[in-house]
Amino acid sequence: MPDQSVESSAPLRTWLAFLLPFVLYMLLNSLEPPAAPPAKPAASDNAQAQDTPGGNWLGLERQHYPLIYIVKIGLAAACLAQCWPVYRGLGGRVSPWAWLVGAVGTVIWVGICKLGLESRLLGPLGLGRFVELGTRTAFNPLAELGENPALAYGFLAIRFIGLAVIVPIIEELFLRGFVMRYLTDPDWWKVSLGAVTPTAIAITTALAMAMHPAELFAELVWFSSVTLLMLRTRNLWDCVVAHGVTNLLLGIYVVATNEWHFW
Repeated sequence: MPDQSVESSAPLRTWLAFLLPFVLYMLLNSLEPPAAPPAKPAASDNAQAQDTPGGNWLGLERQHYPLIYIVKIGLAAACLAQCWPVYRGLGGRVSPWAWLVGAVGTVIWVGICKLGLESRLLGPLGLGRFVELGTRTAFNPLAELGENPALAYGFLAIRFIGLAVIVPIIEELFLRGFVMRYLTDPDWWKVSLGAVTPTAIAITTALAMAMHPAELFAELVWFSSVTLLMLRTRNLWDCVVAHGVTNLLLGIYVVATNEWHFW
């Protein structure tokens, strides 16, 4: 069924509902520590110290990652809860296509990422540093919190909630719910998801790719497939569900294969 775009009865509240959760999430995201470098044999204590991963701009170290993530997801969830009345008119029942697109999206994501196209194609062009910006924290709670199984599995459960529920809602509200419609018409809250322009789709896709520099080509194919779903059903919740299914299955894949670099 066609989506029912948010009305303009409370425009400021509408703007905040689509922008604030994403902005808050990205600000807190900047607190995450960098990924641990590959293990190297240390020739001396000094060399070992140099290989130790540093903290972020606030000085928080890798061991603080679980706390940072829990605070980030908790605040983002609270923000979404406060804005929830604004989201009620975004679409009807979720289409079965959403589940299928989400499942196929996991295969697309893993398959393309394993090709390593970013490093192979962009590295020679001097864009290797840009690709490295997308390197994930790759925090394995089962190993790094292994001395406390309750804590390890508890954090893993929270990680899955963030991955499969909170992040899909935040990103879809911002990218397809706001950016794509704003680029179509400044009165974006009146724009149907089926009426977005090709230019708006292209620019938003480029933005999504820039948000995932280490997975540029996987993001291109995956994001485009979900956009096609959006154009077919005109329901933002279909995009959220597809996004959530992809993330959930990707998380299960990561735990099952121990390929934490995807996280």
